[in-house]
Amino acid sequence: MFKLKNKAAYITAGLIFLQHTLSFAAPVELSLQDSITYALKNNPSIHIAGEDKKRSEFSVDETKAGNKPTVSLGSSYDYQGSSDKDKDSFNNSLRMNWQLYSGGKTEARIEQAQIGVRSADLQVEKTRQQLILDATTNYYSVLEAKNMQAVNEESVANLKAHLDIVQAKYQEGVAAKAEVLRSEVEVANAEQNLIKAQNQYELAVADLLTTMNMDAGTEVQLQGELNYQADTRSLQEAMAFARQNRPEAVQAQLSIDSAEKDIKIAESNKRPSVSLSASTGWDDRLLPDNDANWSVGASASWNIFDAGVTKSQINQAESSFNKARLEAEQTANTIEQEVRQSYLNMKEAEKRLQTTEVTVNKANEDLYIAQETYKAGAATNLDVFDAQLALTQAKTNHVQALYDYNVNKAKLDKAMGAGAGTL
Repeated sequence: MFKLKNKAAYITAGLIFLQHTLSFAAPVELSLQDSITYALKNNPSIHIAGEDKKRSEFSVDETKAGNKPTVSLGSSYDYQGSSDKDKDSFNNSLRMNWQLYSGGKTEARIEQAQIGVRSADLQVEKTRQQLILDATTNYYSVLEAKNMQAVNEESVANLKAHLDIVQAKYQEGVAAKAEVLRSEVEVANAEQNLIKAQNQYELAVADLLTTMNMDAGTEVQLQGELNYQADTRSLQEAMAFARQNRPEAVQAQLSIDSAEKDIKIAESNKRPSVSLSASTGWDDRLLPDNDANWSVGASASWNIFDAGVTKSQINQAESSFNKARLEAEQTANTIEQEVRQSYLNMKEAEKRLQTTEVTVNKANEDLYIAQETYKAGAATNLDVFDAQLALTQAKTNHVQALYDYNVNKAKLDKAMGAGAGTL
């Protein structure tokens, strides 16, 4: 009984120690590059794109088999029963067939499958770039929410400090009860905004963890800060880069090439096909001997008239080719619009930054003056609240401008296909 009690005590102590260790586990420190690396490593979308690429590579092997001989082995057993005598037989055959010429159909299909591999490779790159943008946006969203939480915490602290001053004045008989009540309401409203900011921070962290495919309960600590780094790229440079490097632009051209191969495949039906065949067969034995029958032959076929089927197939392929060209043009226009939108939004946020920084400094000074003049009895309670509201709004605008600048800069990178590697 004593030993059982000791074991129970050890187990309980171990569980308490484990719980204590887990509860005080250090948060995961993340830089922007760390967040991107985790997303590229763990997010299922990049692995799905990789499997699609593998499948397209296997399809190349499948189409290449059309240029190689095929060999088949067949066996059959037959039993015949009669009133005189039962009879059974065992037959084997070995056949080889090799299509020597298909009118160019097999070669076109191989080239088309290889184009499919290239397109799948670009799809992997497209997925990678989207994940980089998602991780970057989510990372900046956490920083934005963190800064907004700090702005609201400062607002609560300032209003509570002012409430203490108002209450002291009320105790001295130089402030009305209404001023105290109004100050308490302002504090309560500020605390409500702080709660919302804290919740927004938790949601932003959850989005980042989802993108990185990490456990929702993981505690993170971001190493970076929202800051401003000037971007010297011009709109024309961004446009030119995107036309050459955006995966969708290259994929659109590959779609044209693939459609062109469909025309060749359809046209191959107008040409003859040539095959080589060989076969051997033997009876009542497991393996053939010198008496086995065998044959070798060549055959050719040419579809002289098919009631217009081939012509219809060619027309369909040509229509698909024209459609692919139009879609490529449409894709190019879409890419240019994305580049232009991201670039202009980035520049707009940059201009806002120049004004919000000045506004924050002035709002800080205005609040200080309002607080001091209220203490001296030369300003009203409302003057302090207005100044605090103006400061909170100025800091909110500054944080939002920083966020918009960095996010639109990341969107511009994605719209350009920057960092796409070798396409």
